[in-house]
Amino acid sequence: MDMLGDLISEARGRITGQRVLEVSAAGVPRIETSISGEGKIRGNIEQKEMWTFWSEQRLGDVQYGEGKGVMMTKDGDEVVTITGRGIGRMTEHGTMRYAATNFSRATSTGKLAFLNNMVTVVEFEVDKENNYHHKQWEWK
Repeated sequence: MDMLGDLISEARGRITGQRVLEVSAAGVPRIETSISGEGKIRGNIEQKEMWTFWSEQRLGDVQYGEGKGVMMTKDGDEVVTITGRGIGRMTEHGTMRYAATNFSRATSTGKLAFLNNMVTVVEFEVDKENNYHHKQWEWK
């Protein structure tokens, strides 16, 4: 059974800010990160995006995170809201690589309407210079 569908979007951008939200009794910090970037939806719809997520260290090199974001057409006339969760690990090259699941909601009836109630699986990577790259595929 094929569960992974078409590539829905690909984007690149930068971390725009970080802050410590809290520190647990065990001394584990919860870090909030904001990112902003641009890319393409379905390979031909130019988009911009903004995300805010938090992450915290788990055992070893594992991080768990949850976030919210918006993807919108380049001119901003259509917007999709997204929530997601993922697990990340540090790679041997010093980048942080996440596997995540996103849930989207589109309120428009235009070119982004197909994203309404879509579930996607995501590969997300942040390099040492705070640049990110991610891809989302439809989960059927």
